[in-house]
Amino acid sequence: MVVHDADARLTDDEVDLIFHALADATRRDILRRTLDGEVSVSHLAAFYDMSFAGVQKHVAVLEGAGLVTKHPHGRERRVRGNPEKVKRAQELLGRYEDIWRGRISRLDALLADD
Repeated sequence: MVVHDADARLTDDEVDLIFHALADATRRDILRRTLDGEVSVSHLAAFYDMSFAGVQKHVAVLEGAGLVTKHPHGRERRVRGNPEKVKRAQELLGRYEDIWRGRISRLDALLADD
């Protein structure tokens, strides 16, 4: 199945990767910090009570989902959030919300007829 967005398509696999990545609080926080601007993995690691390697693994999951990009900058690896991918995920959730609001409206109408 392919999910249709206004300008882009997300496959089921892409949706699975995105929501798996967003299922973890640390990854959501990393994404939030990197949407504000580009930061080094070292800088990110200072915010969490885990090893540098642990933070790198979280960044790798986000990168695999396309939610962040990572590139070398001298001796550092810099991470930047991908607002376009976040927008696509938000649009997908918006469509699910529309479906459920429609169902609730139909249920309200059915119950009002009684």
